[in-house]
Amino acid sequence: MNSPEFNRLRNLVNEHILDYMPVIDQKCSTLYDSMRYSLTAGGKRIRPVLMLAAALMCKEKEEIILPFACAAEYIQTYSLIHDDLPAMDNDDYRRGMLTNHKVYGEDIAILAGDGLLSAAYEIMTKHMLLFMDDPERLKRMTRAAFELSKGTGVRGMVAGQVADVENEGKACSEEMLTFIHANKTAAFIKSVTLAGGYLGGADEQLQNDLKTYGEHLGLAFQIVDDILDVIGDEKKLGKKTHVDEQLDKATYPALYGLDKSIDIAMSHLAKARDAMEKYYDEAEVFNCIIDFLESEIIR
Repeated sequence: MNSPEFNRLRNLVNEHILDYMPVIDQKCSTLYDSMRYSLTAGGKRIRPVLMLAAALMCKEKEEIILPFACAAEYIQTYSLIHDDLPAMDNDDYRRGMLTNHKVYGEDIAILAGDGLLSAAYEIMTKHMLLFMDDPERLKRMTRAAFELSKGTGVRGMVAGQVADVENEGKACSEEMLTFIHANKTAAFIKSVTLAGGYLGGADEQLQNDLKTYGEHLGLAFQIVDDILDVIGDEKKLGKKTHVDEQLDKATYPALYGLDKSIDIAMSHLAKARDAMEKYYDEAEVFNCIIDFLESEIIR
């Protein structure tokens, strides 16, 4: 990412990502090792950075937001561990490293994902307990936690994943494809931008703009991922390509073709950029993510 602020926030998340790990009994040390393995496997940290950037626009303190941002990355990591399992995408590599189940086995990988998901909510609620004498901030944190749970649960990411799995090998309508992408990926990305706004105390206008940005960035993000599965470099991506075609998944390139898929992704990225235009330099992080996604598909 060509943004000093994005890189600063990503480094902040990386520096503290293990600080919030719950204490795990030594009798279950393999669980800790498995969770740690995937948490520290790298990644762009886009979701926690977006949350931090949204809250910082409202001048909230980093230390107030950081536990929530790291919790979002715990949820993201759990979802990737489960996505890679043989019953899902059956991937051997993630971010250039062996996937969790290839190192620790399917049973421990499933439980590590479960552990990361529950740890995320332990992190957020434990942090909220520190602000029982600050009702306004506690209210904002509650709304942020609710937004994350909604965006990543049965009304968001999990619902999208179910639809994705159930539509493998089927003729997929435009409506169903939009539902899959809007929930599987966009719902989580939208939820972190909204959660960041809530944590910072954003006004109604900013919160609406964060919502619009998150919706369009999230849709573009998944479309770009679909495109890169067709044209991407395995070494650069750190995972196999052409997996969607092998699994006969419902994707934009499968339904619309490559050129139109690129046009649709660029349209969503333009709408995301428009949503943040009025914020000028304060939108640096938001715009640099758009720039990155554009550079991935327009060469």
